[in-house]
Amino acid sequence: MVKLNPIRSEKVWGYEDWIASTHPDGCQSEFKALVKDYPLLVKVIQANDTLSVQVHPDDEDAKRLEGQNCRGKTECWYVLSADEGASLVYGLKGNPSKEEIKTAINEKNLESLLNRVTVKKGDFIFIPSGTVHAIGGGLRLLEVQQSCNITYRLYDWGRPRELHIEKGVEVIKNEKRQEIKPLGEEFECQYFRLQKEPLKGGYSFLVSPSSKEAELIFVSEGEGWIRATDKSGLKTEFSFKKEEIFALLPGERITLEGKGEVIRIQTVCGKN
Repeated sequence: MVKLNPIRSEKVWGYEDWIASTHPDGCQSEFKALVKDYPLLVKVIQANDTLSVQVHPDDEDAKRLEGQNCRGKTECWYVLSADEGASLVYGLKGNPSKEEIKTAINEKNLESLLNRVTVKKGDFIFIPSGTVHAIGGGLRLLEVQQSCNITYRLYDWGRPRELHIEKGVEVIKNEKRQEIKPLGEEFECQYFRLQKEPLKGGYSFLVSPSSKEAELIFVSEGEGWIRATDKSGLKTEFSFKKEEIFALLPGERITLEGKGEVIRIQTVCGKN
């Protein structure tokens, strides 16, 4: 077990902490020493202002447009805190054609196509690659995604940053969106699995010995102690507090003591 230290990136809209990453754009050396190329990337995002309207490619489009070694970017958000009335963009209204989307962007009318939704603490939003999205101001999120840093900006609310309209519109897949609701006990897609566990004293589990990847455990609420015993009997122990994250190795027996809530984050074998 290793405690991971965040890498902060300041932004015009707030900041993001890369809290579990081996991506070259923000690599944690202590994590890289354990897992080499981890297929997921986990962030905490603090949005004081609205982020750009953007879209990410899927695996096929990423390889075609950016290179054969690139992954796509399917992601999800778990709302850690939200100002009253905070909202985000989740997909497009109706089913506009790519030409209609381009026209709306060029005529500075994309906002009319954006599907805005109000969210609150505890809500969960799944964002498959190809989904147009934007995080609104007043939100703090846990983001779990494929290990990819490809972002195509479609619109930036008047800020003078580069847009990527041709590639962005090309990769849009305006498919049916999932209902936004509080995160249940477990969520799984083809790339990652999230398992929420309330912590009311003690909680123990075994990291699968047959797993090919590390498992992550994120403290979304509370404080306490986390202990690990590896296959050889070696013990490791840390105190923990809110928003800390730990990398757990296959075969480790994990025990947590405290109060709060943790989220186990796992890769889905064979999909990354």
